[in-house]
Amino acid sequence: MSDIHIHREHHLGLPAARKIAFAWAEKAEAKFDMECVYEEGDTEDLLTFSRSGVKGTLRVDARQFEMKAQLGFLFSAFKDRIESEIGEQLDALLSPAASAKAAAKKPAARSAPAKAAPPAKPRKA
Repeated sequence: MSDIHIHREHHLGLPAARKIAFAWAEKAEAKFDMECVYEEGDTEDLLTFSRSGVKGTLRVDARQFEMKAQLGFLFSAFKDRIESEIGEQLDALLSPAASAKAAAKKPAARSAPAKAAPPAKPRKA
């Protein structure tokens, strides 16, 4: 197994960072067939993602994004490319123009309570 660790600092605050993380989750689901579960917290959110051969987390708070992922044997050969692409995606989402666009976009009604049945992708726990 190979591990990926990506860290990006920002000055957006948690509400805007949450929207960006949710946008990343939607892209990961659509482009890479990931299953994502998004858990909102008071000071930190946790996005858990997985698919065959890949699993990981994205921690989001008011000042940083921290992604950790484990790649299975078959994906390990592409570790550098995968890490680079994820980093570029986060950088693009954190760019001022993308951040403004994400902040303006209203999230869909996905704020179900933790014990309720999970809503449509990406799910919130």
